[in-house]
Amino acid sequence: MKVDDKYFDEIFDFAGQWDMPSKCGLKILNSGEKVIVVVTELYQDNPGTSVTYAGGSLIKQICDAKNLSINNIVYLECNPNTNSKLSFYDEEIFKVDYELENGLPVNLKYKQLSQEEVKTLLS
Repeated sequence: MKVDDKYFDEIFDFAGQWDMPSKCGLKILNSGEKVIVVVTELYQDNPGTSVTYAGGSLIKQICDAKNLSINNIVYLECNPNTNSKLSFYDEEIFKVDYELENGLPVNLKYKQLSQEEVKTLLS
């Protein structure tokens, strides 16, 4: 099950749960006011933790690695379409809101975006 790269420009290596080596797709877009960070699940090409289970730790690792202000990003998680007959592999994109506690994202809240909302954010 190969993942289409339409939502990522690079593979980002990160420390998953229990420091398990993990990978995700990463796209960073500067929209003017906010920087949009899109992480994409890679399924079989990720040897470790999924982007959702990495949660706030992944947000912090990306901001640190890419010199981004954690206060100035819009963070999106993409579960890409894998062209499977199983509906739980349909494409879904979530905007993830969070609070900061001691510089770490906590209390993550996921809101699924419509295709129109995704197009507006990414254009």
